[in-house]
Amino acid sequence: MLMSTTPMPQPAATCALEDADAALARRAALSDVTAFEQLYRRHHRRVHGVVVRLVGRAGTQAEDLTQDAFVRAWQALPAFRFESTVATWLHRLAVNTALMALRSRRSRPWHEDDDEDALLSLSVADTASQAAIGRDLASAVAALPPRARAVLVLHDVEGWTHDEIAEALEMAVGSSKAHLHRARSLLRTRIGEPHE
Repeated sequence: MLMSTTPMPQPAATCALEDADAALARRAALSDVTAFEQLYRRHHRRVHGVVVRLVGRAGTQAEDLTQDAFVRAWQALPAFRFESTVATWLHRLAVNTALMALRSRRSRPWHEDDDEDALLSLSVADTASQAAIGRDLASAVAALPPRARAVLVLHDVEGWTHDEIAEALEMAVGSSKAHLHRARSLLRTRIGEPHE
């Protein structure tokens, strides 16, 4: 049976939102601050959400990185070629901003010490804190070691391949797979699910 190569039609509402985003982005690229503010209001929550998932905590760091992502968007809009939707472009920019922050968290590249520090903080948490983390998946993800958390979010939430993750996080593909396995195992332990 032959598959049709005709793309599936998108719902009218989705197309309308994408068209509105594109129109706002074109105006913002010409230094229209009001248009950029509208883009910001439309996409702030999603951008902030991905930043929080990657850096592991809400608060001033996540908000600062969200603002950084939008500053970068403002600066890059004149060069945006509309090869993807504005929402996809902003999302990718937010991911890259968070990843840069994770890589530069210390003045050295990713080290196992980062993971060990996070694991140590997990092991000394009090029982009430551990129970709260077990009930809240978002908190459990936030408590993962930095590299394991980043790989888990990029692979399982954002849909990146191990090749893309390895390139973005400057690690081997095998390391990406190992960190994903580790993250899933730690999550199962934290939320009390049985291992496979």
